[in-house]
Amino acid sequence: MSVKAPDKPIVIELNINIKQEVVYRLSADAGQTIEKNPEIF
Repeated sequence: MSVKAPDKPIVIELNINIKQEVVYRLSADAGQTIEKNPEIF
């Protein structure tokens, strides 16, 4: 029995988690900015 590599490359999708983390951080920063500067809204 022999083991050979698959014909197609293995693709792992990580974009979803990265986007969620960035959006969460941005929303948290925005919330802090609004609290510190309520007069700009």
